[in-house]
Amino acid sequence: AILGPPEVNITSCPNCINVTIKLPTSHLRDKGKLLSLIDIYEELDYIITLKSLDGEHKGPRQKTTEEVFSTVIEDLYPSRNYCVSVEVSASLNRNSIPSPWKCVTADSEARQGYLEVAVAGAVCVSLIIAAILKCVHSAGFVLLKISFPQTLV
Repeated sequence: AILGPPEVNITSCPNCINVTIKLPTSHLRDKGKLLSLIDIYEELDYIITLKSLDGEHKGPRQKTTEEVFSTVIEDLYPSRNYCVSVEVSASLNRNSIPSPWKCVTADSEARQGYLEVAVAGAVCVSLIIAAILKCVHSAGFVLLKISFPQTLV
Protein backbone atom coordinates (compact mmCIF):
# COMPACT_ATOMS: atom_id res chain seq x y z
CA ALA A 1 0.00 0.00 0.00
CA ILE A 2 1.15 3.52 -0.77
CA LEU A 3 0.70 6.18 1.93
CA GLY A 4 -0.30 9.67 0.99
CA PRO A 5 -0.48 12.31 0.05
CA PRO A 6 -1.26 14.06 3.35
CA GLU A 7 -3.41 17.20 3.40
CA VAL A 8 -1.27 20.26 4.15
CA ASN A 9 -2.24 23.85 5.01
CA ILE A 10 0.22 26.63 5.77
CA THR A 11 -0.19 30.09 7.28
CA SER A 12 2.41 32.76 7.81
CA CYS A 13 3.58 34.17 11.13
CA PRO A 14 6.39 36.66 11.90
CA ASN A 15 9.62 35.17 10.45
CA CYS A 16 7.98 31.73 10.41
CA ILE A 17 5.30 29.56 8.84
CA ASN A 18 2.79 27.35 10.62
CA VAL A 19 2.25 23.97 8.91
CA THR A 20 -0.91 21.98 9.66
CA ILE A 21 -0.83 18.36 8.49
CA LYS A 22 -3.77 15.96 8.18
CA LEU A 23 -2.70 12.37 7.64
CA PRO A 24 -3.95 10.62 4.51
CA THR A 25 -6.98 8.37 4.91
CA SER A 26 -6.66 4.61 4.73
CA HIS A 27 -9.05 2.34 2.88
CA LEU A 28 -8.96 -0.43 5.49
CA ARG A 29 -12.09 -1.16 7.48
CA ASP A 30 -12.64 -3.05 10.72
CA LYS A 31 -16.25 -4.04 11.45
CA GLY A 32 -17.45 -1.39 8.99
CA LYS A 33 -15.42 1.41 10.59
CA LEU A 34 -12.81 3.13 8.44
CA LEU A 35 -9.44 2.78 10.17
CA SER A 36 -7.06 5.73 10.40
CA LEU A 37 -3.36 5.28 9.68
CA ILE A 38 -2.74 5.75 13.43
CA ASP A 39 -5.15 2.83 14.11
CA ILE A 40 -3.08 0.70 11.72
CA TYR A 41 0.52 1.79 12.40
CA GLU A 42 0.21 3.51 15.85
CA GLU A 43 3.04 5.91 14.95
CA LEU A 44 3.96 7.54 11.66
CA ASP A 45 7.03 9.38 10.41
CA TYR A 46 6.85 12.61 8.47
CA ILE A 47 9.40 14.73 6.67
CA ILE A 48 8.78 18.37 5.75
CA THR A 49 10.61 19.71 2.69
CA LEU A 50 10.98 23.49 2.54
CA LYS A 51 11.58 25.18 -0.81
CA SER A 52 12.73 28.81 -1.19
CA LEU A 53 15.07 30.94 -3.30
CA ASP A 54 17.98 29.02 -1.73
CA GLY A 55 16.69 25.66 -2.99
CA GLU A 56 15.06 22.68 -1.26
CA HIS A 57 15.83 21.70 2.33
CA LYS A 58 14.58 18.39 3.73
CA GLY A 59 13.86 18.55 7.45
CA PRO A 60 14.63 15.75 9.89
CA ARG A 61 12.37 12.70 10.09
CA GLN A 62 9.85 13.29 12.89
CA LYS A 63 7.18 11.12 14.50
CA THR A 64 3.47 11.65 15.15
CA THR A 65 0.66 9.72 16.82
CA GLU A 66 -2.04 12.25 15.85
CA GLU A 67 -4.34 12.42 12.82
CA VAL A 68 -4.07 16.21 12.58
CA PHE A 69 -1.12 18.13 13.98
CA SER A 70 0.78 21.39 13.51
CA THR A 71 4.40 22.40 13.51
CA VAL A 72 6.12 25.77 13.11
CA ILE A 73 9.15 26.35 10.88
CA GLU A 74 11.04 29.26 12.43
CA ASP A 75 13.99 31.55 11.67
CA LEU A 76 12.81 32.36 8.15
CA TYR A 77 13.53 35.52 6.21
CA PRO A 78 10.60 37.96 6.35
CA SER A 79 8.68 38.81 3.17
CA ARG A 80 10.16 35.82 1.35
CA ASN A 81 8.12 33.14 -0.39
CA TYR A 82 8.37 29.59 0.98
CA CYS A 83 6.82 26.36 -0.27
CA VAL A 84 6.24 23.23 1.79
CA SER A 85 5.68 19.57 0.90
CA VAL A 86 5.12 16.82 3.47
CA GLU A 87 5.80 13.11 3.10
CA VAL A 88 4.33 10.55 5.51
CA SER A 89 5.67 7.01 6.00
CA ALA A 90 5.54 4.19 8.52
CA SER A 91 8.36 2.03 9.83
CA LEU A 92 6.77 -0.95 8.07
CA ASN A 93 5.82 1.01 4.94
CA ARG A 94 8.20 3.48 3.29
CA ASN A 95 6.09 3.79 0.10
CA SER A 96 4.62 7.27 0.11
CA ILE A 97 3.41 10.11 -2.08
CA PRO A 98 4.42 13.60 -0.90
CA SER A 99 1.79 16.32 -0.66
CA PRO A 100 1.53 18.92 -3.44
CA TRP A 101 3.57 22.07 -2.78
CA LYS A 102 1.81 24.77 -0.75
CA CYS A 103 3.33 28.26 -0.76
CA VAL A 104 3.10 31.33 1.50
CA THR A 105 5.11 34.48 2.18
CA ALA A 106 6.60 34.69 5.68
CA ASP A 107 5.37 37.78 7.54
CA SER A 108 7.77 40.39 8.79
CA GLU A 109 7.39 41.58 12.38
CA ALA A 110 7.95 45.19 11.29
CA ARG A 111 5.04 45.10 8.85
CA GLN A 112 2.65 43.78 11.49
CA GLY A 113 3.76 46.47 13.93
CA TYR A 114 3.34 49.10 11.24
CA LEU A 115 -0.23 47.95 10.56
CA GLU A 116 -1.15 48.22 14.25
CA VAL A 117 0.39 51.71 14.48
CA ALA A 118 -1.44 52.81 11.32
CA VAL A 119 -4.82 51.61 12.66
CA ALA A 120 -4.23 53.20 16.09
CA GLY A 121 -3.15 56.45 14.37
CA ALA A 122 -6.28 56.52 12.19
CA VAL A 123 -8.52 56.01 15.25
CA CYS A 124 -6.75 58.83 17.13
CA VAL A 125 -7.00 61.23 14.18
CA SER A 126 -10.73 60.43 13.81
CA LEU A 127 -11.33 61.13 17.51
CA ILE A 128 -9.41 64.41 17.33
CA ILE A 129 -11.38 65.56 14.26
CA ALA A 130 -14.67 64.61 15.97
CA ALA A 131 -13.65 66.56 19.12
CA ILE A 132 -12.68 69.65 17.05
CA LEU A 133 -15.98 69.55 15.13
CA LYS A 134 -17.90 69.23 18.40
CA CYS A 135 -16.07 72.26 19.89
CA VAL A 136 -16.54 74.35 16.73
CA HIS A 137 -20.23 73.42 16.59
CA SER A 138 -20.71 74.22 20.29
CA ALA A 139 -19.03 77.58 19.77
CA GLY A 140 -21.58 78.33 17.04
CA PHE A 141 -19.15 78.55 14.14
CA VAL A 142 -20.84 75.72 12.26
CA LEU A 143 -24.60 75.90 11.81
CA LEU A 144 -26.05 72.52 11.05
CA LYS A 145 -29.52 73.86 10.27
CA ILE A 146 -30.15 74.25 6.58
CA SER A 147 -32.43 77.12 5.67
CA PHE A 148 -34.48 76.60 2.54
CA PRO A 149 -35.53 79.46 0.27
CA GLN A 150 -39.14 80.64 0.88
CA THR A 151 -40.34 79.13 -2.40
CA LEU A 152 -39.59 75.57 -1.19
CA VAL A 153 -41.31 75.94 2.18
